[in-house]
Amino acid sequence: MLPQAADFRAEADELHKLLVTLTDADWDRATLFKQWTVNDIVRHLHDGDLMAAASVAGPARFAKFRAERQALLDQGLTRVRAANRHLGDLAGRRLLERWYQQMADLSEQLSALPPDTRLKWAGPDMGVRMFTTARQMETWAHGQAIYDLMGRTRTPTDRLRNIAEIGVRTYGWTFANRQRPVPGPAPYVRLTAPSGAIWQWNDPTPENAVEGDALAFCQVVTQTRNVADTNLNVTGEPARIWMSLAQCFAGPPENPPPPGARFADRSAGAG
Repeated sequence: MLPQAADFRAEADELHKLLVTLTDADWDRATLFKQWTVNDIVRHLHDGDLMAAASVAGPARFAKFRAERQALLDQGLTRVRAANRHLGDLAGRRLLERWYQQMADLSEQLSALPPDTRLKWAGPDMGVRMFTTARQMETWAHGQAIYDLMGRTRTPTDRLRNIAEIGVRTYGWTFANRQRPVPGPAPYVRLTAPSGAIWQWNDPTPENAVEGDALAFCQVVTQTRNVADTNLNVTGEPARIWMSLAQCFAGPPENPPPPGARFADRSAGAG
């Protein structure tokens, strides 16, 4: 199996273990991510996997899928409401089963593609490895809001290496997406992995660097935490500006959560 596809599947398996413990009422609870409910988040993930499967099926299928979604957005619906409209009353346990099966099918489809395949997406086209990492990243990032809601701590693994990679690679995208000039050379990034390994990107430049915990870096580039709420050491103006705006996912510009706005609800369950 394509290593990135195995990591995508493992990420979804981990989230599935949490979702199967939820009560029916939990699925309608609002998270700290834009007040999306658990149903909203899993519908969004499922819809993203359906769009990914359409991309795998070819440009014509992808264009049709995108046109159908765009028609709903043109009616004034938000992305999550457009997904909800498309998926109808799919919710709770039925949604969980449908999402999980589609995810498994998608991971197999991605693994079967030639390694030089390029796939259409909402942003720039991507090679199959980065495309698959993007599905892992979405699953991991959106899942964080559910872990936070339930007061659970997710044990980090070295699967974060993929998410850190896409975070580093989208340095330029963060600014191009906002139609802003890149503030300087890509910062040196030095992260400590959950295993204790050291991951590094770009030339060592002490005056322009992001250093610290890999989990914290992944939380910042996916906008699940504000950089002020992490232990990252950020040095230099390009690095500082990047970490204040970092966005490793496609779509229109999004602002990170304000400091202190995202956290685990320790009153809700065991840490």
